[in-house]
Amino acid sequence: MRATFDAAVVRHGPTVLRVCRAVLGVGADADDAWSETFLSALRAWPELPEETNVEAWLVRVAHRRAVDVVRRSARAATPAGGADDVALLDEWARAGGGRSCGARGTWTGDDDEAGDPAIWAAVAALPTRQRLCVAYRYLGGLPYAEIAELTGGGEAAARRAAADGVAALRRTQLEEQPS
Repeated sequence: MRATFDAAVVRHGPTVLRVCRAVLGVGADADDAWSETFLSALRAWPELPEETNVEAWLVRVAHRRAVDVVRRSARAATPAGGADDVALLDEWARAGGGRSCGARGTWTGDDDEAGDPAIWAAVAALPTRQRLCVAYRYLGGLPYAEIAELTGGGEAAARRAAADGVAALRRTQLEEQPS
């Protein structure tokens, strides 16, 4: 039998928050997407099939809610789905939306629960598709086929973007280590 909704929030809440922060940056936008994810999930919970991978399902819901947050902040109707979502998030990121990082990735947030500010700044500096693929794969645990559905494109492209993103994060971390 599937766990109660409260137990799902406790178990998967931190993962969903990390995904929201990776997509939107640490701050109010990510917190809003997290809240909206669980409000949407609560409405759908009674009809959710028993065999559903709850964590993967919540990550997909979080993706949609993150895109909704961006659409609301843009105050314009935009097309939905896959590559259109990535383009919208990319445009929003270029405009500085939702990022808690200032010029050249300098951390400007004050969230004690966010963890290492340097890693969040490095994640925020990744190109949008790489950031999304890293977040959905390594924070959300989604298989590459589902990541491809969310971001548009193929499974191989999602795998490549995630690998390139991880490589860039490793380079950033190596550059920041004292010699």
